[in-house]
Amino acid sequence: MRIELDHIAVAGESLGAATAHVQDALGVEMQQGGEHAVFHTHNRLLGMQDGLYLEAIAINPEAAIPDRARWFDLDRFTGPARLTNWICRCDDLDAALAALPAGFGAPVQLQRGDLRWRMAVPETGVLPFDNCAPALIEWQGDAHPAQRLLTADCRLTALQVHHPEAMTLAALLAPFLHDNRVRFVEADAGLRAEVEVGGAKVVLQ
Repeated sequence: MRIELDHIAVAGESLGAATAHVQDALGVEMQQGGEHAVFHTHNRLLGMQDGLYLEAIAINPEAAIPDRARWFDLDRFTGPARLTNWICRCDDLDAALAALPAGFGAPVQLQRGDLRWRMAVPETGVLPFDNCAPALIEWQGDAHPAQRLLTADCRLTALQVHHPEAMTLAALLAPFLHDNRVRFVEADAGLRAEVEVGGAKVVLQ
């Protein structure tokens, strides 16, 4: 069983705030995303090099209140927009969850247009290690958001996962995740991405 980095997410109190945070940091314009059923959030997207993409996400204030906690712990999100989550894809979500400790969530079936996927979402919306553990996704079919996006001159060169117990998280993921861009640092909880934009290094956090 193997998991691979799929995309990273910046959350905001509004979609405008999350989008502005990305665009101000990277100097590139994000593209149209869409709305999410079940969790009633909406997003904008940025195609990156190497098949990755970046998502700006927030609660959709015009949508209904969901009957469960929103993903990415968005119900409790406050403060400035920031990089909050990294999402890893796998071919068999059930096998991935069985191989990892409890807390990574249960599969939720989702769809946006012809995009279909299953996402592991904890009942509380809070991922392990203070949301520093990756969210797990299983895309169904051949459709993937990165295929539909214009690819910007942006390449993720490093994703630092900061947490006081970062080495414990690293050990849990080591058998399944093999990506030298992902680095674990013992520090206060949070994420820090280093992105090469037009040959220059930019930090997104």
